[in-house]
Amino acid sequence: MRFVTRRLQRAALWAAAAAMAAVGAVAVPGAASAATPHHHRFGVPPGSATVGQVYLDANTSGVNSVAAFDRHADGSLTPTPGSPFQVGGVGTGTGLPSQGAVQITARGRLLLAADAASNQISVEYVHRDGSLSPVPGSPFSSEGVEPDSIAVHGDVVYVANEGDGGPGNYTGFRLGFGGRLIPILGSTVALPAGADPGDVVFNAVGTRVVGTEVGTSLIDSFQVGFDGRLQAAAGSPYAAQALGPFGSQFRPTNPYQLFVSNAHQGAGLGSVSVFNDGFGARLSPLANSPFANGQSGTCWVTISPDGQTLFAVNTGSGTISKYAIAANGNLRLLSNTTVSAQAGVGAVDPVTSPDGRFLYVNESGTGTVAAFATSGTGVSELQGSPVALPHATTGAAGIAIR
Repeated sequence: MRFVTRRLQRAALWAAAAAMAAVGAVAVPGAASAATPHHHRFGVPPGSATVGQVYLDANTSGVNSVAAFDRHADGSLTPTPGSPFQVGGVGTGTGLPSQGAVQITARGRLLLAADAASNQISVEYVHRDGSLSPVPGSPFSSEGVEPDSIAVHGDVVYVANEGDGGPGNYTGFRLGFGGRLIPILGSTVALPAGADPGDVVFNAVGTRVVGTEVGTSLIDSFQVGFDGRLQAAAGSPYAAQALGPFGSQFRPTNPYQLFVSNAHQGAGLGSVSVFNDGFGARLSPLANSPFANGQSGTCWVTISPDGQTLFAVNTGSGTISKYAIAANGNLRLLSNTTVSAQAGVGAVDPVTSPDGRFLYVNESGTGTVAAFATSGTGVSELQGSPVALPHATTGAAGIAIR
């Protein structure tokens, strides 16, 4: 019964986000970038080689699957042959209020996906052509209830288990021989009922882990020991700067600058907070933080590989905010761009291409994935975008790239 009740509560939250979307985006004078009309499918010209893949946890009820798309040099996407790939666990079919439900290891050889309804993590081999196949023993127990976010650094993995209304946790694992997921003894950090962890993330050098508690508006900060266990910072958890700290990411070029979206402050009050992660993993906000964008439901964030630009997806407004990042971490809002397809929860998780030229967004509410060019002060949606996910999936969670 608690499982069903939690699902209904979550559905109500997404419905509220969709209702805010109807209000529309709040413009930034001189900064809004119009989306390109889309009347054609992606046409992949001869010679437009496949340069990698984009993956989404389809979060399908019954047997879960991962949707895969080949990405091309012009930024366009086409379904990877054989997609979607069944991964063995069970998804919720209704979306996950989290960031990071699917991850790829640094060398691009393994993919990890949350199977939230079966309390498991699927680990898949990623083959040269982008296809997936399960490692022996997959899927593995998440060591908790309803895993919704995954963080990977080297062979260390942390999973946020949301708890489905009960106590949640963060639990650590090692990627063992053949990709097997092995729990780290004594690594579990318990969370109280109602914490609702929305994201767990490593910094670039693997010395810090941060988790966001969406339900209690707290941020957990940890040092990572040589044994892979977490040591909480003095004063952790820290109060967020606004209600509903949600998505988070450390700056790729500075492992001690942390960026956190604030999702639940209210209509038109979306923002991104910036923290310095100091000695002992203590978090302290920048003097000018948080940085407003005038939008609603600022939930998901990603940073370009060069560390110069942050993109925040505002689910309530159906927009993407683009910020420039100064050396000290201060943010300057460049634009708010309307996403063309708005329905249900609308746009959710974003990811940038390794060269920073393109942004891909999981449009979970419409069962699609969108592609944007990132040059200039705004973002512009490519012709043919968005591309449909297989089987009209509308509960997809997370997005990963290689």
